[in-house]
Amino acid sequence: MSFSEKEKHFHHSGLSNSSLNWSRHLLMQRSQVTSLFGADALWRKGYTGAKVKMAIFDTGIRADHPHFRNIKERTNWTNEDTLNDNLGHGTFVAGVIAGEDAECLGFAPDTEIYAFRVFTDAQVSYTSWFLDAFNYAIAINMDVLNLSIGGPDYLDLPFVEKVWEITANNIIMVSAIGNDGPLYGTLNNPADQSDVIGVGGIDYSDHIASFSSRGMSTWEIPHGYGRVKPDIVAYGREIMGSKISTGCKQLSGTSVASPVVAGVVCLLVSIIPENKRKEILNPASMKQALVEGAAKLVGPNMYEQGAGRVDLLESFEILKSYQPRASIFPSILDYTNCPYTWPFCRQALYSGAMPVIFNATILNGMGVIGYVQSPPTWHPSTEEGNLLRIHFTYSEVIWPWTGYLALHMQIKEEGAHFSGVIEGNVTVRVYSPPAQGEKTARTSTCVLQLKLNVVPTPPRSKRILWDQFHSIKYPPGYIPRDSLDVRNDILDWHGDHLHTNFHIMFNMLRDAGYYVETLGSPFTCFDASNYGTLLLVDLEDEYFQEEIEKLRDDVINTGLGLAVFAEWYNMDTMVKMRFFDDNTRSWWTPVTGGANIPALNDLLEPFGIAFGDKILNGDFSIDGEHSRYASGTDIVRFPRDGYIHSFPFLDSSESGATQNVLLNSGMNKADSPILGLLDAGEGRIAVYGDSNCLDSSHMVTNCYWLLRKILDFTGSNIKDPVLFSESAKQDVPLYEDDNRLPSRRTDVNYTLYSTVTGKDLICRSDSRFEVWGTKGYNLHVRGRNKIMPGHHVIDLGRGLNSTFGSSRSRRPKFTKKTKGDSLGNRYFGLLYRDELDVPELVASHWVVPAIVAVTGFVLILSIWRIHHKRRRQRRSASGRLANL
Repeated sequence: MSFSEKEKHFHHSGLSNSSLNWSRHLLMQRSQVTSLFGADALWRKGYTGAKVKMAIFDTGIRADHPHFRNIKERTNWTNEDTLNDNLGHGTFVAGVIAGEDAECLGFAPDTEIYAFRVFTDAQVSYTSWFLDAFNYAIAINMDVLNLSIGGPDYLDLPFVEKVWEITANNIIMVSAIGNDGPLYGTLNNPADQSDVIGVGGIDYSDHIASFSSRGMSTWEIPHGYGRVKPDIVAYGREIMGSKISTGCKQLSGTSVASPVVAGVVCLLVSIIPENKRKEILNPASMKQALVEGAAKLVGPNMYEQGAGRVDLLESFEILKSYQPRASIFPSILDYTNCPYTWPFCRQALYSGAMPVIFNATILNGMGVIGYVQSPPTWHPSTEEGNLLRIHFTYSEVIWPWTGYLALHMQIKEEGAHFSGVIEGNVTVRVYSPPAQGEKTARTSTCVLQLKLNVVPTPPRSKRILWDQFHSIKYPPGYIPRDSLDVRNDILDWHGDHLHTNFHIMFNMLRDAGYYVETLGSPFTCFDASNYGTLLLVDLEDEYFQEEIEKLRDDVINTGLGLAVFAEWYNMDTMVKMRFFDDNTRSWWTPVTGGANIPALNDLLEPFGIAFGDKILNGDFSIDGEHSRYASGTDIVRFPRDGYIHSFPFLDSSESGATQNVLLNSGMNKADSPILGLLDAGEGRIAVYGDSNCLDSSHMVTNCYWLLRKILDFTGSNIKDPVLFSESAKQDVPLYEDDNRLPSRRTDVNYTLYSTVTGKDLICRSDSRFEVWGTKGYNLHVRGRNKIMPGHHVIDLGRGLNSTFGSSRSRRPKFTKKTKGDSLGNRYFGLLYRDELDVPELVASHWVVPAIVAVTGFVLILSIWRIHHKRRRQRRSASGRLANL
């Protein structure tokens, strides 16, 4: 774990004495953050944090600091021989919580401070130091613990599990959500854990601070959906706190917002009589009081503000009369409440779509462990509510204090033409074992209110399917950044999801009238006749052979459009990006490049398309649209009669990971093909070698204009005259020998990271209900689809948006090519040209009669064999049901 701080000192001056004085007056009013939350109202009631044990995990504190009444203990867990804070961070955090200087008051001045020094003066720390310090905090019975730190690794299991142990021991943990905003998918751990109170930052105008990290949590991807985080927000800009020795200063950051909430928590703990605190207060009940009392801000969505700005006095009223109970957070999902419920409010539900997943958190204030008593139930308010089918997944055991309740929502087929609002609520009953002195279990009914917009099923051409399944991010492996120009953030950890670092692209597509659905299971788990385009962006995983075969059939015969945005992949560059991790005492090397080009080439091989291993950088323009190509790759195979666009770029393959690329230097530039467009049977394909122009994380210029033109082509066969100019048409195919294509690393155990390699092909709970638990359409584990009660049988061959006649038959499955095959045999198994090209899609005059004749003979022979076999087996029924 390491600091994630970008705090700055703010210096204020004015142009005249009057403006200077006025400015100072405003700052003095704002700087007393305790007054803004009404802490003085509780002070007057006698609540000041007395007998509350507050653990501050930070850079330490000086024993004789004049701002603190009650420094109980200081401990050092680092390899430096000092207890003092020589950096200033720990002292500042302690001052916000419990300082008593008039210029920088803390919330709970009588709180007992336990300073845990877990960071060195150089801001270095190790997981092992935290584990030791956490154990001690448990042993001495801390009440509240503040962590103004964070990191991207939510799979640092020793750390994560120790945090669970901390909260399971009834220690209320408050932690900063991170300073990686305004980017999405940047939640830091441990604030992204459901048992921890994760705090984001706002300014004094109630705007989300630009530095505050945004949700959603990414633990559950790809088969689920992230949880709402942060839990709450608090002022985190220009907050006054204590200096190292004496005096006050201003800092900004979520590590400032976190102690604001920790101070609020200490004050709230002190309102409960000491002999009743452990009965009433716990991580869940405190979070319930905070989120239910919070003031929702106008403007930010729930993945920016959580429940809203913390409200000390409202939470005080809730805790005064609190009785142990369970609840759901958030308790309302209202599609009509935009922008708060973004992204759900941006796209209505409709029949035939992938399930819309909403993942709520169960807060169980009744006990550290709990259970769902019976399956959740959906209670529609009106008859139209019966058009909604919800499947629930939820925590089998609610521990520690929290669990999840995920709603997988679909509109039934009979609602294909319905337009309107569906309302109702979901209830779930939770129970916990009896508390000490009680004889019966504690039970509570949780309610989640739903208000959903429903529209008629959109036309096929406007429906896009986003592939989430084949995306791998950090953790668990070292997945490198897509842009090699970014030196200070080498890990690709933002989720690569429509609602994280691609959220601006998602909004653009919705504004353009497209409907975007997420596929978190293999390609066999969707019906291609429903979609205009399958969108593959920046993918790092492998592909099942069944996926390759199905996609080939989907494009050629079912008319699916395919749009691919790739990334760099270069073996030498990956080796140069190796670094030594002091925490794990091991060398880390990227497990793949920006994208897994060898796997992507396998997927595109049936179409005669492949990417190379160049790392290209530069600027270019198409039809007046300026774009930056940032660490993208080149196209090295493409069929004849396709359209290829090439531009002069610098190839930084040799130096990309070791030195900055001088884009305007005198290095020679060479034309490289980066964009290809192709008609392929009934479908259409577009490939582009860079995804940075769609990714909000480190984008220089966007290429949304290009994406729209590509989707016009792949979904509606609208050909832009510039992209499809005669000058771009290929008279001869591009071709690169197999031995010159990028190859896989042989020293990586990909099963540790992949959802494909070494895994079973199966459709998970993020696919359509009828194929859950199977291998997918036409590849079922069992003899037929699972049909839900009251669910009409769907024609899986056509789908709701099918534009093909019912007489169209499916192609047979294709066999995997072998090294001995000719160049033609790596395509479709139909007719082939001598050159590398898309094969003929219509058989010649003699092939069709031959196929019909052979098929008829095989059918007659099969019928005779079955009849003959039945005569022989009539006496025995064993094994027959299995054969059926």
